Amino acid sequence: MKPGDHAGLPLRLRFTMSNPSPDSSRPSPHAPVLTWLLIVAHAALLIVLVGNVVYLRRRRSRETPSAWPTVSVLGPARNEADNLRRLLPSLLDQAYSEVEIIVYDDGSDDDTAAVLEQHAAPRLRVLRGEGPPPGWVGKVHALHEATRAATGDVYLFLDADAELRDSQALRRLVEYHHAQAEDAVLTGLPRLRGGAKLLVSLVPNATLVGLPWPLVVRTADPSLAALNGQCWMIRAALYHEHEPHAAHPNEVLEDVTIGRYLKARGLPPVQIDVQDEINIFMYENATDAWHGFRKNAYLLMGGTTLRFVIFFALFFFCFVIPPFVSGWFLLSIYALKAVTDRVSGFPAWVSLFAPLSYALGWALQVDSAFTHWTGRARWKGRPVALREESGQSH
Repeated sequence: MKPGDHAGLPLRLRFTMSNPSPDSSRPSPHAPVLTWLLIVAHAALLIVLVGNVVYLRRRRSRETPSAWPTVSVLGPARNEADNLRRLLPSLLDQAYSEVEIIVYDDGSDDDTAAVLEQHAAPRLRVLRGEGPPPGWVGKVHALHEATRAATGDVYLFLDADAELRDSQALRRLVEYHHAQAEDAVLTGLPRLRGGAKLLVSLVPNATLVGLPWPLVVRTADPSLAALNGQCWMIRAALYHEHEPHAAHPNEVLEDVTIGRYLKARGLPPVQIDVQDEINIFMYENATDAWHGFRKNAYLLMGGTTLRFVIFFALFFFCFVIPPFVSGWFLLSIYALKAVTDRVSGFPAWVSLFAPLSYALGWALQVDSAFTHWTGRARWKGRPVALREESGQSH
């Protein structure tokens, strides 16, 4: 039909053909279901992140106790010679007078014993064992045994790769703890140092994006709770009333389990920013980081086949595919990572590689799952137990 040949058509049809809709060449105004689901997911993640940042700022209050409590600093050590060379001087340098340091040497076969001997001091007590008994994980057993010997009013659990940043750090930690409720369990967001930053930066990212901390103390659901096993603090009387390590002797992720266990008993963990007080040197390089995270990633994703598949799919949906859907979602990915990187002190270049960090995390989850499914998960020469729905493998 040539122009002008439709003169005999009805007026409405002639108008439509001569004046096509300005939106006729555009896609449907209704966004695909995938896009809407991503919008909802990223909105929720951003809300959780903002809420956690506000929460951390408001929780950082200190209160001087009328009488300073005695503090027992308790740490497990298996082949931790290099880390102890950094941790022990920082503990022995503390200006806090009422402190004892108890290190449990868990069958180390490196120079751990020699390093402990080099730093011998009245404040330092060394316990030694030859590995955990059946039904126990090494770290859990080491800390449980350390609490048998502790005499302090307050227990501070520290991993061997920690370091107190100045001589007043322990005093400030006590003030933070004292400022909370009488039955508070204090846990912290430390400054993460060392190598493998693209992977390590996912730890505070998961902490600040994955768990709404304001709800931990406002809800009764134990699943909304966790501890950072690298550093946490509890009154000795409360610890021995509930004996969390004895209650969960075979948990590789003992901090998550203990956090939920204590909350179920009316002791919700309180998260604060302790980056001015504590450094954690997690891994020196990417290889060590990959091996270290590989033992935990599958367990963090549920620890069973069904739960892993669900959380693995959610992680892929929320963090891996969004950049390929829209530039706006790529921007959201950068925002989520940049904020947590800034809060946790990572350099700007780490944020520039946010999509790569998430992709590495996704690949790590796959590797971790297959390592556990094939029974090859090990750490420091010991197998890592796999627990499935229908039973346990210890």
